Amino acid sequence: MAQPLMPHATASWLVDNTALSFEQIAEFCGLHILEVQAIADDTAATKLTGRDPIRAHEVTQEEIDKAQADPEYRMQITKGPEQVRRTKGPRYTPVSKRQDKPDGISWIIRNHPEITDGAISNLIGTTRTTIAAIRDRSHWNIQNITPKDPVTLGLTTQRELDAAVAKAAKAAGIEPAPTDTRLEGDREALLTQLRAEREQAARDAEAGIEPTDPNTLFNDPFKR
Repeated sequence: MAQPLMPHATASWLVDNTALSFEQIAEFCGLHILEVQAIADDTAATKLTGRDPIRAHEVTQEEIDKAQADPEYRMQITKGPEQVRRTKGPRYTPVSKRQDKPDGISWIIRNHPEITDGAISNLIGTTRTTIAAIRDRSHWNIQNITPKDPVTLGLTTQRELDAAVAKAAKAAGIEPAPTDTRLEGDREALLTQLRAEREQAARDAEAGIEPTDPNTLFNDPFKR
């Protein structure tokens, strides 16, 4: 069942302004009846400011009247207006991480100069003014800014950073670094050898043969 946006504050208002039972209020607000009792007795840990659910479009007066007339009735929450969801603009960054933003910006500027200020702004959630100040070293705290990976700082994800780098490289006409395949054959041979040794060890274990210690085998010339 849906609940009010601020259940404790709503319960406080219902206690003060209606004749609803504690059980009805607890059911409507999604609280334990003892929580409602504490609110009514002013023994809650924090003094709450009541929130009117009628003005919040979470319940109608008619619904409250019906519940007050019948203690067994359980009020139904009214679906309020859709909340406006943020779809554009800089990402939200927790206060505890905002001081790390300049370090993350500096790291991107140093390691990926092809990324535009607009892309950095969307990636980390900062202003172009701040980015420009770090670029030309006119930032007020430039002496204390140390380039640090924004992924490690928790300002963005590796996937988002990689996507921004790839997009910027494509726009700048930068070819991706070629993959070194010189050791690919040796790697495959090593994997094949390891698989063969693992399978042989499994067969020896099934046959009850004690596995040979590779260190002993190497050190003892008579066992080579």
